[in-house]
Amino acid sequence: MELLERLVTVFAENGYLAVFLALLLCGAGVPLPEDITLVAGGVIAGLGYANVHTMFGIGMAGVLVGDAAMFLLGHHFGARILKLRFVARVLTPERYAKVQEKFERYGNRLMFIARFLPGMRTAVFITAGSTHRVSFLRFFMLDGLAALISVPIWVYLGYFGADNHEWLAMWIHRGQNGLWLVGGVAVLVALVLWWRHKRRVACEPGSR
Repeated sequence: MELLERLVTVFAENGYLAVFLALLLCGAGVPLPEDITLVAGGVIAGLGYANVHTMFGIGMAGVLVGDAAMFLLGHHFGARILKLRFVARVLTPERYAKVQEKFERYGNRLMFIARFLPGMRTAVFITAGSTHRVSFLRFFMLDGLAALISVPIWVYLGYFGADNHEWLAMWIHRGQNGLWLVGGVAVLVALVLWWRHKRRVACEPGSR
């Protein structure tokens, strides 16, 4: 909660722009938890320093712009992006190969799942862009759909828990576990769909 309190102080003093910039840093792989950043934005709205619905819009914009920037960087530089110093900190060649392997298994659904996997998000988005396996529009739609699930949860949680830190801390913990559960369910659904697709292809005439 110490980080949350620091962010609340900074955001209360600097407003929406500070929240937006912090979310861009989250998208770039800076070790600043996106969920806590969004909660802090909700808290300052609950304390009367901002409008909660505007904060939700700022949260969506910051998250999507940050994610899109990573995708477009990967798309522009390709595999050469691994040579950039700030990228190398979050995406080593070994991790790049591992994410590519996951794309082979889960396809584009991995981009939706990645929003619920904080340790993988930036690496997945950079790899998605660099491998040119998906269009920017498709990436943006999948990421946006996932953000519509996660962003309002954190912003409105901060808003309603602004005056009750114990309650807020409890629900932050539950919310983090809940999003991991959503991510796990998404992975399971992706595997079932992939298995059904493979089975359907195998049963089609001429597939053998």
